[in-house]
Amino acid sequence: MRIATRARRTEQGNVVFVCLILAGIVGYLLASYLTLVEGQHLATARSQSWNVCVPVLEAGIEEALTHLQYCTSTNLVATVTNLSSDGWALDSTGTNYFKARDLGDGCSYVARISTTLPPIITSTGTAPIPLSGTNLSRTVQCTTQRNALFAKGMVAKGQIDLNGNNIATDSFDSADPNYSTNGVYWPGHTKSNGDIATDSGLTNSLSVGNATIQGHVSSGPGQNTIEVGPNGSVGSAAWIQGGNTGIQPGWSNDDMNVAFPDVQAPFSSGYSTPAGGSVGGTNYTYVMGSGNYELSTLSLSGQNQVLINGNAVLYVTGNVSLAGNAQLIIATNASLMLYVGTANTNAPVSVSLGGNGIANQGGNAANFYYFGLPSNTSLSLSGNATFTGAIYAPEAAFTLGGGGSGTYNFVGGSVSATATMNGHYNFHYDENLARVGPARGYVVTSWNETFTYNEI
Repeated sequence: MRIATRARRTEQGNVVFVCLILAGIVGYLLASYLTLVEGQHLATARSQSWNVCVPVLEAGIEEALTHLQYCTSTNLVATVTNLSSDGWALDSTGTNYFKARDLGDGCSYVARISTTLPPIITSTGTAPIPLSGTNLSRTVQCTTQRNALFAKGMVAKGQIDLNGNNIATDSFDSADPNYSTNGVYWPGHTKSNGDIATDSGLTNSLSVGNATIQGHVSSGPGQNTIEVGPNGSVGSAAWIQGGNTGIQPGWSNDDMNVAFPDVQAPFSSGYSTPAGGSVGGTNYTYVMGSGNYELSTLSLSGQNQVLINGNAVLYVTGNVSLAGNAQLIIATNASLMLYVGTANTNAPVSVSLGGNGIANQGGNAANFYYFGLPSNTSLSLSGNATFTGAIYAPEAAFTLGGGGSGTYNFVGGSVSATATMNGHYNFHYDENLARVGPARGYVVTSWNETFTYNEI
């Protein structure tokens, strides 16, 4: 009996021991499972925060681009000014302007714009990791480039009609000696970037007709928006010289979509009224050196001449007309920025550049910029005089007529509401305008995540 009692007690002890082991194993497995679940939950939470950081930092990039837009759009100048405004401040290193913004729910960003040109934008987005008490951040760095006004040869918001005879376009580069002579257009040494583009997607919004376009053609989204006549040709120089007609494959698209910011008045004070004078024995109606000038109208006819012998800005608030043998002369090494019109669209302003036209003696398009304000609704070039310069008149119906028998007709670039070519006309786009000309701001060219993970 005693022996049996000892056996039962031993068996009971073994059962308790086994139960303890099993309980420990179950407890360990349960703890492991809970740890796994917690890890999965944390990983999911981190993943959610990781994804949330992207739109947050993108908001910072968008605000930086908007700030750059406002700081480069005044008068469409190419430089960045007044970045230390609208809540932006220069950091302690003096190398970046920055702005921090709290978006609520624990999300925030810090955006930075470098002081270098073109600017580099850096944005750090931060989002909370749920139930962890910590935050996660990601940083992206973007390089930019100037969004040039004259990135193409001829651009219009609406209809472009090349309905004349012997109309042709090509391009050259006034900054490249291989494609210019001392910065001047050099026939026979051209490129195939004489691009024509419209923002419109309406049917036949770009009518090439029988023109020869040594470059690309573009229109807004739509169908059958580009019309080419039986003898029209669009493409590379080699393709055109091969006797081909129509559009070379790959040389047209329908993805044109750009903004056309209004031109603002160049100044409201600090200007002079130009006066006449004699220079080198020649009498001029007006002589303008370096400075700001304003006129209510500019009407020249007969033998009247205007001389620009400095770096002048002329603002004409009314109509402009050159007729007869009248001429506006921009001397070599001088420049003119001509603003025409007002912001009041109820008082339309027209401009007719006929006679002997604009004589840009330096031969470089960057020496003459024409800016049409919102009220400037009509602009025409007529006669046989050549034109060297760049035209930005986004509300104007632009007409080019005449052209004569030569090939040096229009050198530079143009942006207008509509464009119509009549007669014999050759349009030579200066690619250097995209580098040195006015800009509508900056666009992102690359996106690089500088820090893949940062938990704080």
